[in-house]
Amino acid sequence: MGASSSSLLDENKCKYIRGRAEAELKNFSPHYRRQYAVAFFRQLRDEVEQHRTVQTQLLKHRQHTEPGKVLHEEVMTHYSAELKKWKERYVLVRADYSVESHENYDTFLNGASPKVRLVPVGGTVLMSEDQYTALADRFFPDPSGVSEENAPPMVSMPDQFPVYLWQPYQKHSYFCFHSADSQKSFAAALGDCIRHQNHDYQKKTKYEVQAFIEAVQFYRQEKGHYGSWEMLIGKDVQILSNLIMEEVLPSLQTELLPKMKGKKNDRKRAWFAIVEDAYNVIKYQVSTGLVALVEECRAATKQQEGLIRSDMDQIINSKNFLAGKLNATVSQPAVKYCMENIQPYLSSILEELMGPISSGFSEVRFLFETEVNKISKDYQESSSIDKLKKGLTELGDLPFTSLKMQPCYRKVDVLREQLQELRNRFKFSNTDRLVQITQNHMQQIMDNVVHTFEQLLSSSLRGGPSQICSAIEKVKQRVLKQYDYDSSTLRKMLFQEALVEITMPTIQKSLASSCKPELQKFEQYIFADYTDFIQVENVYEEMILQILLSEVDKVVKDAANMKKHNLFVDSIDFPCESQSSLTDSRTPPGSIPASPAKNVVPPIEDANPQAQGNGVPARQDQPSKPQPALPESPESIMPAKNEQQEPSAVGIDPSITINAESLTLNMASLDLANEVEEEKTQENAIHKEIQAPDNLKEIRDLITIVIPEDPGDWELDSHVDLLEQVFEEAAQNLAE
Repeated sequence: MGASSSSLLDENKCKYIRGRAEAELKNFSPHYRRQYAVAFFRQLRDEVEQHRTVQTQLLKHRQHTEPGKVLHEEVMTHYSAELKKWKERYVLVRADYSVESHENYDTFLNGASPKVRLVPVGGTVLMSEDQYTALADRFFPDPSGVSEENAPPMVSMPDQFPVYLWQPYQKHSYFCFHSADSQKSFAAALGDCIRHQNHDYQKKTKYEVQAFIEAVQFYRQEKGHYGSWEMLIGKDVQILSNLIMEEVLPSLQTELLPKMKGKKNDRKRAWFAIVEDAYNVIKYQVSTGLVALVEECRAATKQQEGLIRSDMDQIINSKNFLAGKLNATVSQPAVKYCMENIQPYLSSILEELMGPISSGFSEVRFLFETEVNKISKDYQESSSIDKLKKGLTELGDLPFTSLKMQPCYRKVDVLREQLQELRNRFKFSNTDRLVQITQNHMQQIMDNVVHTFEQLLSSSLRGGPSQICSAIEKVKQRVLKQYDYDSSTLRKMLFQEALVEITMPTIQKSLASSCKPELQKFEQYIFADYTDFIQVENVYEEMILQILLSEVDKVVKDAANMKKHNLFVDSIDFPCESQSSLTDSRTPPGSIPASPAKNVVPPIEDANPQAQGNGVPARQDQPSKPQPALPESPESIMPAKNEQQEPSAVGIDPSITINAESLTLNMASLDLANEVEEEKTQENAIHKEIQAPDNLKEIRDLITIVIPEDPGDWELDSHVDLLEQVFEEAAQNLAE
């Protein structure tokens, strides 16, 4: 639209931009190579140690939706940038959260390619001309500073219900509707697309993704940037292009903006076109360079795989030895800063977070219960199985019905304003990420709720209306109990992640000047063959994170102990996903990485080589190859990453782990009951670990959650008596 940028962004400028992109990619590459090897080692360590994933969420997780499934569709007026005209189009949103514009519904059915395919990464949805103009002015650094009175709009809308899709560095999109309902419905669907396109890539547990995100963090730290980054959105090419664009944009503004002539709106259009052209040049350069870099790293790690597998224990011991040496330098200043500048504020930050987030999850619960009650009432009045099936189908689509989910999401939106104080004390400004990640989790748990409800009800749709209505009510109550448990677990994880992400950058920045210059000298403690898999800077970050996590865990557990916002008490640490952490642990399932802090740091093993018998010598200039060490104790082995990302086990007691999923859906496989019955020695050992009747109460509470009061037709009848017998016997032993 508007003036062409070709006269300003000529070949010389394009050549300059390509050169800057190549230079930035060259500077980024060493960070990526280092993190790629570290992440590859973590993956093999998980595989070798065979960490067993234990489900803790009681709700069932739906298999991944087909990416091509249509979530939203509508006929609307869409501005065609190529034709510079408004055209009526059939527009749809797919399950991969892309937006397609087709000429009409018939061409879509015939399999024709879309006229336009949008991936709205970083987008902002606006529903009025004033909002769009204000945002355009903010991103147009007009050197003249002259405002134009009664200027015509940048885009003339053919109807009174517009939707503007603003995307940084990319072409803006414009839609128009005949009714406010259609406008709101499409805007809500676009909001879902933006949230998922921003963050879904980063939650992948694939080691290449984790390596890239961690490399970006270290690259930005090298430039002095420690805070949460607003442009850490999209996939790897987009993230790296955003990073380079930040470096290139100031020079383009200085050189090109003063040369632009004409009315303000014409200059805006020309400037946004220049920015888009520059971004496309960078993206092409980054895409080519990143592919070559990834292939190089894959080839290198493939050659190293044999060494990693054969020397796994020695590599782990070498890292622990390094951690012991590094601890003397890092621990004291980190603890001192944390206790003086972070710990006093954690409780107040948590209070600010708990209200809106818990309110949002409560709204999800209320929405589900309301929809189920409506289905039951409609069926009771009509006795129509077809109507019941239609209602259940609509319930299954509820998580993706953006307009119905909006009241839930709006409860969390208030955090954007509520956390403004954090900008001053902790320089934390990326509240959008915190809000969007939370909303994505809310959508996911709603999907889990309706899927579990469908699964449990499917075998009960027999008999007359009264029996079916009774079954619907029983399943609803059971699922709501499960939801309360899962919601508590998930919210505690979100609280922990948010607290770490908000406060970690200030610790990193405060210690950087005193600790970072000292890191290089610790490289001498790494055996020469293992320098690719152990990075001092990673171990340094892990140690800082562990110190912060100990304080964060305390305030989250205190909130649970006080039963604030219906939080349940359990006895394990929660997976943390802070942008500011780098870890070598295995991420428990359910941890959805969205930033460089992907995994909880495991406890640092004993760093004393003599105590471990690991054979690391006292000589510091060139350590000799350590001897194989004993395998790690079971307590130090954490669950492996899970591609489906379902949460890790909730421990009722550190010595007892109950798989709640199997309690709910497969009681016949409950190993705990069989072992207690058959092996008295193991039973006695377990009972010795239980120090107070409170633990037994927690177990009973969990059983109450997963077993309905009246099992009825559930596949649990034959196991309820066995469970009661087991826990009665445990109670008697405790009493004795």
